[in-house]
Amino acid sequence: MASQGGPYLNPRALCSPLGAARLCQLATGCAVIAMVTHSAGYSGSHGVFCMAAWCFCFAMTVVVFFLDATRLYSCLPISWDNLTVTCAAFATLMYVTASVVYPLFFVRSECPYAGCEVRNFRIAVTVCSILCALAYGAEVALCRARPGQAVVGYMATVSGLLKVVQGFVACIIFGALANGSEYSRYAATIFCVVVYAFCFALTALVVVLTVCGRTKAVRCLPFDRFVVVCTLLEVLLYLSASVVWPVFCFDTKYGSPWRPSSCPQGRCPWDSKLVVAVFSFVNFGLYVTDLIYSQRTRFVSSHNSRA
Repeated sequence: MASQGGPYLNPRALCSPLGAARLCQLATGCAVIAMVTHSAGYSGSHGVFCMAAWCFCFAMTVVVFFLDATRLYSCLPISWDNLTVTCAAFATLMYVTASVVYPLFFVRSECPYAGCEVRNFRIAVTVCSILCALAYGAEVALCRARPGQAVVGYMATVSGLLKVVQGFVACIIFGALANGSEYSRYAATIFCVVVYAFCFALTALVVVLTVCGRTKAVRCLPFDRFVVVCTLLEVLLYLSASVVWPVFCFDTKYGSPWRPSSCPQGRCPWDSKLVVAVFSFVNFGLYVTDLIYSQRTRFVSSHNSRA
């Protein structure tokens, strides 16, 4: 990497609104992890998920900040614009989820057996987690493409950000499917699972091609048109799954429209089926919105561009 004659470190990594947002992410993320390990604590699958989300996002931000500050991102075969906004959008969703799950399962109005100090630490963890989610959201807002701008990074557009949300919602669907959803009982519900997996793979392909700067890998048609074709196919597939799944899970001929009273809390197949149905409609709406925006998106392909 040739020297440009200026400072070796990138001053914009600190002295800019984007740098300030990332410093806030590091500070609040470190505070969350420190308080959880010190006194707040976590347990069970929900606590492990929250801790994993916080640690993963913190580590990801450390790497992004280090690469940006040292300008070493120019050595990587990636589109830096697309990578950073994708990481920020994903971290925002992870922190929002953890900020809801952690207080829901670990914060109570009364003091636990360990004393009020533990409760206070858990409240502080929740507050810092929310602040960190806002910091990641601020980074997304700063990097998002504005109307009238020449769009260099596809992931900075509304359509690109929706791709991240679609993938995140698909992960929620997969988690519910794995939690005793009994999807293998009928061929129709297996078809729905195939639809969810195929659409997730297609969305991931678009994101990976964009982040890796390989938007010209699709030679038969322009990349923005390729995105529209993929999104239209995903809309049609999700439309079919959003109709088939509720019929074969909640119709009296195949299942039950009401939750069985004897179903155990937290491990009830009916609950998992309901989660899949709800988020199928959510993702269908996201894909429809994506289709509307992607038809208006025209962007300039770039390799290793500056965020």
